[in-house]
Amino acid sequence: MSQRKRLSNTQSSSQNKRQSGTSAAEENDDSTFTQPSMSQVQKGMERLTPAQVDQKTAEVVQYFLVKDQKKIPVRRADLVKHVVKEYRTIYPEIMKRAARTFDQVFGLKMIEIDAKNHMYILINKLEPVGEASAIKKPTNPKMGLLFVILSVVFMKGGVVRENVIWSTLKKLRVDPGEKHDEFGDVRRVVTDEFVRQRYLEYVRIPHTEPVEHEFRWGQRADVEVSKTKILEFMGQLHEQEPQSWSQQYREAHSGAGPSQPGSSSQR
Repeated sequence: MSQRKRLSNTQSSSQNKRQSGTSAAEENDDSTFTQPSMSQVQKGMERLTPAQVDQKTAEVVQYFLVKDQKKIPVRRADLVKHVVKEYRTIYPEIMKRAARTFDQVFGLKMIEIDAKNHMYILINKLEPVGEASAIKKPTNPKMGLLFVILSVVFMKGGVVRENVIWSTLKKLRVDPGEKHDEFGDVRRVVTDEFVRQRYLEYVRIPHTEPVEHEFRWGQRADVEVSKTKILEFMGQLHEQEPQSWSQQYREAHSGAGPSQPGSSSQR
């Protein structure tokens, strides 16, 4: 392999990690952390006072709530490094207590949306999983924009080339090439903000020149967004029954996530 090709592949790999919101350094941060055993937790608890454990739990709860304001998932590596710190030997106990606080005090449920990279989000536990929270019925413009994009991806089978999304937005008078009064830099909101929040995945399509990308549903969208609401919306828009889209209807009522085809070249 030539030096130019190796450099290109390295840049491509780095770009994909940036788009997924995870860097190599961040991955290494988490690889140094080993989940403590029950005996290690017990020994750690014996060396701490109840007040110390309560204080650290409160700090973790606050950290989650701050991140949740911007809909940014919490990574275990960041949590351990910036908040838990020297209390890492009792990490499982702190997380258990934090989850109980969210449940009993805030009516929220802490769930892990990415078991590989250990990422957590908070959802409203009063809403059944799959029946959506903030995007069930979008009430603010930015969530409305996201709802439209997720609807297109869902109706297209789970993966869509980016030019299809930009074309759809232009029809709605939202031009990704121009600054929007409500959203500002539309392209940045869609490819950066929504991706960091894990509502969307923005993936480079291999072997394309010039470079092309495709959109897929993100892990948060799988948890929060109601596919049945999307079908109801599409039915009203096209004056059709939701059952008219048989594949999507089955998926919406099966609780399965969007299909993940290997390529969107046929769309």
